[in-house]
Amino acid sequence: MFIEPSLAGGRRGWIEVICGSMFSGKTEELIRRLKRARIANLKVEIFKPVVDTRYEEGSIVSHDENKIVSTPIENSQQILLLAQDVDVVGIDEAQFFDAELPNVCDQLALQGIRVIVAGLDMDYTGKPFGQIPFMLAKADYITKLHAICVCCGNIANYSFRKSASTETLLLGEKDLYEPRCRHCYYEVK
Repeated sequence: MFIEPSLAGGRRGWIEVICGSMFSGKTEELIRRLKRARIANLKVEIFKPVVDTRYEEGSIVSHDENKIVSTPIENSQQILLLAQDVDVVGIDEAQFFDAELPNVCDQLALQGIRVIVAGLDMDYTGKPFGQIPFMLAKADYITKLHAICVCCGNIANYSFRKSASTETLLLGEKDLYEPRCRHCYYEVK
């Protein structure tokens, strides 16, 4: 369970990373934290990569169809321009952002902003994905979520691609991906 840090001693920023496989609840947890920040009357800005076109253009949406309004952006530098006078910045699908994302998050945290980043920690081949490994290294708080393996029911931390496509960026849902445990993931390989 995540416990929100105290702001005792002045406004201090930090970086939180929520990671895991597909269908583990990363976006759901991000939305939950952002809604709680709004309940606390904090000013929140939310961003997602413009390439994430699976649901709604102007919202991040969980697989359970829980959603919150967000701004689609081309690159991480835009966050610095758009996140003016905010308390909390939320970033979904962080694995799709450019190499500047860790630096942008550092700058925001140094300005006293709470930064919450969610994304896949591994791609469909089981390799570290995009900027998430770098975000994990810089994070003050890390939450690793697990799905349930569709084959055996154990915890799953791999995103198995059911398609023969070898593209790194292949957006899809249950039609293209399923969560698998380590054993069931490698059993098919």
